[in-house]
Amino acid sequence: MVASYGTLLILLCLLQVKHMLADYFLQTRWMLEGRGRYLHMGTFVHAGIHAGGSVLAFSLVGASLAFVLPVVLLEWAVHFHIDWWKGRHTSTQDLTPADPGYWRASGIDQALHQLTYIGMIWLWLL
Repeated sequence: MVASYGTLLILLCLLQVKHMLADYFLQTRWMLEGRGRYLHMGTFVHAGIHAGGSVLAFSLVGASLAFVLPVVLLEWAVHFHIDWWKGRHTSTQDLTPADPGYWRASGIDQALHQLTYIGMIWLWLL
């Protein structure tokens, strides 16, 4: 059980910082290229970096390993599929950063990731 509202806010901040680092600082060209292909290894690795960061975030607030491992495996699968959808959508539509549709897809992608974190925290509260 969560100790306080402060702990929840710390966890949410840790997940936000993790997301920024994994999506904008640790993501390589190899991870980005070919995302529209379902079994793209770069997307597997990228989702794994997110999962590893979440293990660290939940561990820092005292979540048990028995909770963290299945939740983070689920996060990995969800993250992979969200990124695959965005990659497939933008490539099949030939969308680039110059197109409004690209930014709509990016917004949906980011919102779904944030909702994933809310779901993970909610599971921790159960």
